[in-house]
Amino acid sequence: MFTIMLKAKLHMARVTHAVLNYEGSCAIDGDLLDMSGIRENEQIQIYNVENGQRFTTYAIRAEEGSKVISVNGAAAHLAGVGDRVIICSYAHYNEAELDTHQPALVYLQEGNAVSHTSHAIPVQLA
Repeated sequence: MFTIMLKAKLHMARVTHAVLNYEGSCAIDGDLLDMSGIRENEQIQIYNVENGQRFTTYAIRAEEGSKVISVNGAAAHLAGVGDRVIICSYAHYNEAELDTHQPALVYLQEGNAVSHTSHAIPVQLA
């Protein structure tokens, strides 16, 4: 049996481009892809913090160091320049992998600069 678990997250990225007339995808700064372990052409989920839209697309590589987060194609209707988004990827893990699995979490600040990284989401307090 496999369980679907969070593999990687880019938390609070700012959309820098929304290009309607593009093939579709989300271009992500190559440094952020490498840091998070999200691979080119990997399916990703994008959660728009500003308007609540949630959608699926795939990652493509933007220039390293560019800080680009470009929502392309039809998804450009769901996220605009300046919107804060959470970008997640998920993977299937077998029972033996579950005990040691740790997602790669990359937290971003203004300008899509990395604030910090982690492998555990903080416990939510009541």
